[in-house]
Amino acid sequence: MLRPSLRRGLYLVLTEPRDGYETLCRWAVKACLPAVQLRYKGHNEREHLALAHALRRITNGTGTLFIVNDRPDIALISRADGVHLGQDDLVAAEARQLIGPAMLLGLSTHNLEQVVSANAAPVDYIGFGPLFTTDSKERPDPVTGPDVLNAALTISRHPVVAIGGLGLERIKQLHAHPNNAAVIRAVSDAPDPPAAMRAIHEACLEMDA
Repeated sequence: MLRPSLRRGLYLVLTEPRDGYETLCRWAVKACLPAVQLRYKGHNEREHLALAHALRRITNGTGTLFIVNDRPDIALISRADGVHLGQDDLVAAEARQLIGPAMLLGLSTHNLEQVVSANAAPVDYIGFGPLFTTDSKERPDPVTGPDVLNAALTISRHPVVAIGGLGLERIKQLHAHPNNAAVIRAVSDAPDPPAAMRAIHEACLEMDA
């Protein structure tokens, strides 16, 4: 089985969305987004797995990949398309042994040194940021600033997903052109989330025009 690839465009991260995980996921599939990531912040393992199964059912057979954040075990049990690791999670090489060759593997990076290290890791893409200040984490990593993104793109052997404080206007103003831009609240807190995800996805695609 061939490993899926991450198409260009909006990489939508789902973290306690106002309208519900399943509703946002359905809208993402309808908008033909490249990927949705389940970023569960609770502590109920059964709820976590139930959400993963639900999002897998919604994305199964579509062009939208389903990625699980941090948890290779939840990704495997739910038959997700991939798993995304942070710097404090399993080492990428060990995670690859666990998930096998058919699942997508992403890795967060927060500085150029980590980008260089990721070049030797068995990952398929990297996240890079936060580019701007974000309150999506209790202990956010230091802001890189958008100017460092170009250096990350130059150094990285893998496709880069820009992340951190991004919204439509900031994405339009990026001088560097990452493979994807990841957002959370720019979609989930928008007055019209489907319209927001379509606009941001189009802006991401226009970066490579």
